[in-house]
Amino acid sequence: MRVIGLTGGVGTGKSEAAAALAALGAEIVDADREGHLSYRGGTAGWERVVALFGRDILDAEGEVDRSKLGLIVFGDRRALASLNEAVHPLIRERIEARLAELSAGGTRVAVVDAALLYQAGWDELTDEVWVVTAPPASVAERLKAQRGMSKETLRRRLEAQGPTEPLAQRAEAVIDNAGSLSELRDRVEALWHQRILLEGSDSHGKQD
Repeated sequence: MRVIGLTGGVGTGKSEAAAALAALGAEIVDADREGHLSYRGGTAGWERVVALFGRDILDAEGEVDRSKLGLIVFGDRRALASLNEAVHPLIRERIEARLAELSAGGTRVAVVDAALLYQAGWDELTDEVWVVTAPPASVAERLKAQRGMSKETLRRRLEAQGPTEPLAQRAEAVIDNAGSLSELRDRVEALWHQRILLEGSDSHGKQD
């Protein structure tokens, strides 16, 4: 099974690139979704998060309210680091288990979709990494239109994730999303044709 790591900052169009890959036949492992599941009620992750930030971050059903949690961690680097230290190992376990399940089921190509792919070390689980980039002005416009983010919220989110240039330098492929959604899909399809259909293999994991 071929494993692609897909990463990129908030507002770059990473989710749209993942959707394009899914349409081409890839199975998507969404790290954000796995993260949410890693601290759902009754799990070790839930206990870790509540121990760090208290029960005020819970909703009426006793689940972690991600909006409340986000308000805390995206404005405090230490809080964000503590959260990542608590849940990243749990998310990695879930990603590894999902990849093993897909491989056993005969999946040819899986995509680990993760904004913090490199920061969390999850790129070690992939054969190659594709990073989605976009000009800052395009990012700001998309986030304002799609999520209604204020300038201050956007600033905090971008600061929390760090610069994207080093990610692009490390990746095997860069997807420039400076244009339309159609153009993004065309770029993803071209990469798929070149790197998977023509050059792909069944190897899994970084090669020395």
